[in-house]
Amino acid sequence: MSSGGDRSLLERLSLDDLEPAELAGLRALVRVDFNVPLEGRGQERRVSSDVRIRAALPTIEALLERGSGVVLTSHLGRPKGPDPELTMAPVARRLEELLGRPVAYSPDSLRGGGSSPVDGEIALLENLRFDPGETANDPAFAKRLAAFADLFVQDAFGTCHRAHASTVGVTDHLDPCVAGRLVQRELAAFRRLLETPRRPFVSILGGAKIAGKLETLRGLLGRCDRVCLGGGMANTFLLARGLEVGDSLVEPDLLGEARALLERHGEALELPGDVVVARALAPGAEVRTVSAAEVEPGWRILDAGPRTVEAFGDRIRSAATIFWNGPLGVFETPPFDAGTRAFAELMACATVAGAYTVVGGGDSIAAIEEAGRLENVSHASTGGGAALELVSGVTLPGIAALDPPRDGSRSRRAEGT
Repeated sequence: MSSGGDRSLLERLSLDDLEPAELAGLRALVRVDFNVPLEGRGQERRVSSDVRIRAALPTIEALLERGSGVVLTSHLGRPKGPDPELTMAPVARRLEELLGRPVAYSPDSLRGGGSSPVDGEIALLENLRFDPGETANDPAFAKRLAAFADLFVQDAFGTCHRAHASTVGVTDHLDPCVAGRLVQRELAAFRRLLETPRRPFVSILGGAKIAGKLETLRGLLGRCDRVCLGGGMANTFLLARGLEVGDSLVEPDLLGEARALLERHGEALELPGDVVVARALAPGAEVRTVSAAEVEPGWRILDAGPRTVEAFGDRIRSAATIFWNGPLGVFETPPFDAGTRAFAELMACATVAGAYTVVGGGDSIAAIEEAGRLENVSHASTGGGAALELVSGVTLPGIAALDPPRDGSRSRRAEGT
């Protein structure tokens, strides 16, 4: 596996760059994201949402069509060791239903007791995090995983910011190491967003706290023409600007950072002009919409106000490229979801009007999905944390570990995204 020289790390060799003869009769170790929600207990456990399993089907089917055996690996939940409630058995059953063909699964597969597929067969290994070698990127565990296959396909974008055995360690033992179709689409989308954006480039960053998004904010301020802040993270910036925020969520230890960013990028940073406040996040609580400069003691900012949504909307209506991550309010609790829902509709309209739009983060995508407009955004990223690190300028280890394109090779499918 090569480092790729001066090539962009968002330009990697893909599954669709390989000739059929490079896959026929070989076994592919495919890192997928089957970290799906389950319901029920014991033998009755079943997958309650198969969205992530369906997302992996194009890569699985492409390998099978080319005569490759498929060995699927994934984590599920955050077990500290073997946990009968987090086995991959219900995932294997649902995958069989979706594919209409058998999927070999053994609870002993990580110990070498599972079957290895050949000639088009499919196997699903046990939950990777049952073995501490996975998150420790243990070389011995990575070698054991690699022994199941001949080549590696990375199709779990949401785990690419982790240097684990199944994302990085296995690439020392397998060749080639390529991006699957889901990761192809992600890389193509972020190349367009970060390397060749049309201007104006506007970002909207929300969510509860600054702490996990400070580097993302810095990265965006270095790339964007305007960054609009919402959600709880905007409260600290309002306080840093000298406004009272009542009993709102703030991060006092980051006030200095917020002041420095406002001084350095004040023209590019836009804060809420009005906010929705309540005395408590509880059913039946009194709710008011006030200017961001008029939040009284005892009141908490819980959503963006209508003037803020309209002002942010004006920014995206004039933008050619838009990135959105994080809700503008306490999205999971009505009526404090109104700002985020309204903004979801604005994003969809901007896409229809010709803007290139990328949405990352579960709540932002959920808002657009609930509005029935998910197909009206250019790209909905499957990896919230990975997406944030990319726009921060951080190299994703799971992507850097893949092979660079061969001379003259770039995925036609990805470029057509």
